[in-house]
Amino acid sequence: MKLDRRNLKLDDVAARAGVSASTVSRYINKPSVVAEDTAQRIQSAIDAIGYVPNLVAGGLATQKSDLVAVLIPHLTSTVFSDTIEAMVNELSASQHVVMLGVTGLQLERTRELVMAALSRRAAAIILTSEVTPDLRDLLRKSNTSVIEIWDLPTEPIDIAIGFSHEAIGEEIARFLHLRGYCRPHLVTSNASRARRRRDGLVKTWAELGGVAPTEDIIELPVKFGQARGVFARMKRLEARPDVVVCGTDLLAQGLIIEAMSQGLKVPDDLAVVGFGNATVAGEMRPTITSVDIDGKRIAREAIAMLRRRAEGEVLTSSLVDVGFSLVARESA
Repeated sequence: MKLDRRNLKLDDVAARAGVSASTVSRYINKPSVVAEDTAQRIQSAIDAIGYVPNLVAGGLATQKSDLVAVLIPHLTSTVFSDTIEAMVNELSASQHVVMLGVTGLQLERTRELVMAALSRRAAAIILTSEVTPDLRDLLRKSNTSVIEIWDLPTEPIDIAIGFSHEAIGEEIARFLHLRGYCRPHLVTSNASRARRRRDGLVKTWAELGGVAPTEDIIELPVKFGQARGVFARMKRLEARPDVVVCGTDLLAQGLIIEAMSQGLKVPDDLAVVGFGNATVAGEMRPTITSVDIDGKRIAREAIAMLRRRAEGEVLTSSLVDVGFSLVARESA
């Protein structure tokens, strides 16, 4: 018998696990009081049918919520802060209650916040970070709208609004080639999106006949002070780079300041390219060449999707490509 995932009950989990509904309830409220073997059977049943405890049961007659959970990895130095701010403002204006969750870099924390949102019957969950395959499966089984932003996955959980990170790397490589740079140095993190931008740049740079770039991998979250270490390591390279490509504008700003403090002229002695087109990119002196993402459009598209779905419209496309633009300024 096919289960209606919108109305799953404790009894459905109990039947699949071969236990009583009261045992399932005890496990959900306090897992430690249930025997390990029983707990594993219950959790397997929950995962298999996609059941999520309803923490608003009895509190709302319609069993629906106007809550929207927006999950981000960290608050400081985030490249999509403008997008999140625009999204929160737009959601609040449309009478939604926004829950902003900070996941950190731990996948388990992301799961905890996703479960908290699902348990409160959130109208939507907006993700800026990747989730594990089992959590993706759980989200697909839920009756909650899931919007992945800042990316265009080949198989989105539900809706994806973003852009191609590989294409950004390719565009930067072409820009550097046209401007006559020869020895790029890449400063990126191990995050998957940063890696894809890096891979796109390296591939296109090689196709254009350039020598392999030198590279520096930094830890997340990116901090302003990391620029000093990056610059020190760069100085020890056999051939000094003529342009540095950074994963964020914050890091680009730090490198410009460090280079100037060492007597270098930007961009004459060393050019710098950032990413994200943060406010500082246009206000810094020299201004920072960067990649602009229309965060406000991402917010508008996300809210439009939620509104159309709430009105009963069946969405014909699950992917929205908002594109990007490379903004050439003084630093490169």
